[in-house]
Formats: sequence, structure tokens, C-alpha cells
Amino acid sequence: MKILITGATGFVGQQLVGSLTQHQLVILSRNISAAKAKLGEQHQYCSSLADKTDLNDIDAVINLAGEPIVAKRWSIQQKQLICHSRWDITAALSQLIRNSSNPPHTFISASAIGYYGAQGSTPVDEQSGFHAEFGHDICQKWEDLALQAQSPKTRVCITRIGIVLGKNGGALAKMLPPFKLGLGGPIGKGDQGMSWIHISDLVGLIHYLLERPPLQGVFNATAPNPVSNKVFSQTLGKVLNRPAIITTPPFALKLAMGEMSQLLIEGQFVLPTNALKAGYEFNYTDIEAALTDVVS
Repeated sequence: MKILITGATGFVGQQLVGSLTQHQLVILSRNISAAKAKLGEQHQYCSSLADKTDLNDIDAVINLAGEPIVAKRWSIQQKQLICHSRWDITAALSQLIRNSSNPPHTFISASAIGYYGAQGSTPVDEQSGFHAEFGHDICQKWEDLALQAQSPKTRVCITRIGIVLGKNGGALAKMLPPFKLGLGGPIGKGDQGMSWIHISDLVGLIHYLLERPPLQGVFNATAPNPVSNKVFSQTLGKVLNRPAIITTPPFALKLAMGEMSQLLIEGQFVLPTNALKAGYEFNYTDIEAALTDVVS
């Protein structure tokens, strides 16, 4: 297949590109020289969609682009960047697909479990409702724009991605330093849900969706066994052989991070019901096995 990929230089994108060696890849990147340095010279690169009128020469599109949501404090300007870095490119891709007489047969577009908002201790899946907040607002429009590409010729798969665990990047890269020093622990009471997925399963699920034409719609990209923040912290301490008992007060995070702190203070227990129904078999369903693999 000839596959157009956005967000290819990110943590997930790099792993995905490395797994698609049997396909011809077209990588969209504003900085082509930097992208080539990360991903290799063997791919086709383009710096913009502006000069394209259709995607007739593309078999599938995988859309991972977006400003990291925890990169900076959520100022008004940063919120706009977070939103439009996702919305604008997704809208452009959907428009190009609609413009095509022979469009890509598959459009896989990322979203996030932030779609559900804060859910307390109640498990949620793709059929559940949502709590309206900034995270939901981002994802709702992001998904709506991707679904505009859907037609009898193009199926759309939305992946609502959880906390991605992998080596040398992702959420764990920010968590590891204090835990390695024995300074880690739960946030507040640690009751909030942490819905995680091993990077190999996220890449595996994207492959699974890509290769199975009947599948379409929303798929939670999370392991079948979400855990509380307390259990996650204790397990990370265990695999590092370090204590994990220092509690971070929620008010301290609110002072340091502002509104963005809600991502850590609140959470969800998200279940991948649709992926399991579709037959995807997760390699990592247990948080201790996943963390052991990542930090080894």
C-alpha cells in the first residue's frame, strides 16, 4: 500500500513508520531534513498539503499530527495551538479525500481518551457518554472532522489513545526521573483512572485496523485492564525497585500547571470494547508486565 502519514516524527509515529517497511510511505513534515534524519531517506516526503488537489494516488491515510497536549502550560494561545494543530490538518485531509475520484480506502485518525472527560471510578467504553471539558471539546471536533471523509469508498477508523508506554519517550519519559530517585508516588489519593497501552499494542492495533476492511468507527486504544494512579505508581516503583510513597498534593499541581493539571488529577477507566469485539489480541494486558518491558 501507499500510505500517507502525518505526525510521523512523534513518539508513536516513529514506531509506526519503523513497522511499515513493506509499504510505500509518504510522510508529511514541515521539516523534511529533520524527518529524514529520524526516519530515513527511503521514504517519500512532502512539506505541505497545500499543493495537492486530491489523494487519488494514496491507498490509506494515518493521521497522528498534533501539538503535544502537555508540552506547555495552557495559555489561551497554547490551547489554540493544541486545537488547530489537530483540527486544521484533519479538515484538510478529509477535504482532499472527498475531492478524490479514487480516494484512499482507509483513513485512520488519532483521537484521545480525553474525549470522555473526567469519569470518576465508572468504567467507560466507546458506547459511553462524556463529561464536557477542554479535552472533550478538542477530541469531539477532531473526530467530527475525520468522519467527514467517510463514504462508500473510504472507511474511517478513530483511535482514542490512552497513556502510551514505551521506551525512550511518551508519558513515561516524564515520570521516570523522580521514580528512579525514589521520589515517586500517587497524586492525591490515587483513585483516578490511568488507561494505558503499550506502544507495541498501539502500533499493532493500527496495523489491525489498516488490514481489515470491514472495520470502521471508534476504537479505544487502551489495554483491557486500566488501573488507578495509586496502583500504577506502586507498580512502577516495584519494577524499578524503588519506594513510591511520596504523595503529590493536587493543589501543588494546580499551582504549577494550572488547568492542565486536571489531566493528572482526574482520569478515566477506559475499556477497549470495540477492539476486543473486532478480534484484536493485546500483547500486554497487565500493567506490571508492560512497565517491566519498558524500563528493562
